[in-house]
Amino acid sequence: MVLRLLRRHGSLSRGELVALSGLSRTTLFDIVVALVDGGTVTASVPEVAGRGRGRPVEKLALNPAAGQVIGIDFARQAVRVAASTITHGVIGTSDEGHAPEASWQERVERAYRLVGRLTGGPPRLGALSPVGVGVSAPMAVPAAGLPGVDGHGTVTELVGQRFEAPVRWDSNARLAALAESRWGAARGERDVAYLHLSDGVGGGLVVDGTLHRGAYGVSGEFGHITVDPGGAACCCGGVGCLQTVASVGAVVEAYRAAGGAARDLPDLVAALDAGDRRARAVLAGVGTRIGRVLAAVSNTVDPRVIVIGGELAAVGRPLLAPIRRALDLGIMPGAREQVSLRPAEFGEVSAALGAVAWLRPGTTPLEPTHRREPTALIGRRNR
Repeated sequence: MVLRLLRRHGSLSRGELVALSGLSRTTLFDIVVALVDGGTVTASVPEVAGRGRGRPVEKLALNPAAGQVIGIDFARQAVRVAASTITHGVIGTSDEGHAPEASWQERVERAYRLVGRLTGGPPRLGALSPVGVGVSAPMAVPAAGLPGVDGHGTVTELVGQRFEAPVRWDSNARLAALAESRWGAARGERDVAYLHLSDGVGGGLVVDGTLHRGAYGVSGEFGHITVDPGGAACCCGGVGCLQTVASVGAVVEAYRAAGGAARDLPDLVAALDAGDRRARAVLAGVGTRIGRVLAAVSNTVDPRVIVIGGELAAVGRPLLAPIRRALDLGIMPGAREQVSLRPAEFGEVSAALGAVAWLRPGTTPLEPTHRREPTALIGRRNR
């Protein structure tokens, strides 16, 4: 609480901290002594111009050199990191790809190396600065279910050992939702739904300004809503989930099945740019299914803003326009004119930035180096 107040208000006296925190003077003073002794907080007496009566009041402030806030996103084929100082001065973001079969030890080592490049040396962390981690799995999966391919330890254990700090983890799509709601396309909004379209399909909900996890940690798993009961088997054990039609791989495969020639998403985008009607038809069909899912989500949780992120979202209007049409057809009339559909503003480091936002609530906006310039909004209000 004391650190949060100092982050929010800047330097404060002990008396001001007592008034703002509601703590007793004895408790507050004991906390301050521990923080000053540990180097997290500095105490100084401001210079007073001229001669005055009494002794100037000592002010307390966060020590910028005391530590860093680290966020890590372990994506399917990349490691992405973000770092800020404990006082929320931006250090930067970075990412690096790897083979799908890379072990967790290798991924954690990559994360440590990337953070070291940003911070100019080993990260300065401690009990007051846990590492935030995003993984491509819902929180309902027990930590023991997230080992490396060689079976040596869990993600949180490996990160904790390498960084010598506590670890907090969540779904990377959910953390991306937090980044977009705090600093990105939905900044300033308190009710936000986020859909991430990449190698997998995930999402997150921000409800009344708070990241919503649900009773069992599976909130935001929009990719596992059934859209085709007779469709393909999904990795979750279901059939015809949104992920089986709206992931990058599924969309590219659908284009090939329609007679197109594409090895990957860039090839599909090139076909779109060349005016290939098959590519546009495939994206229209995918967008329609996504829009129906988002209409159901909207009718259930009533977000003010829906943000679409991930590599597939970068396709732009050929995907977003059919999403908007299907959303309008399925959403309740009272909300149809109000719900805004927006492309994400952050690139691939959104989850790492979200981990930083998660660890340090109540911060002022960051200006990360990987921020995207927003494209045209797709919401009916914004046409």
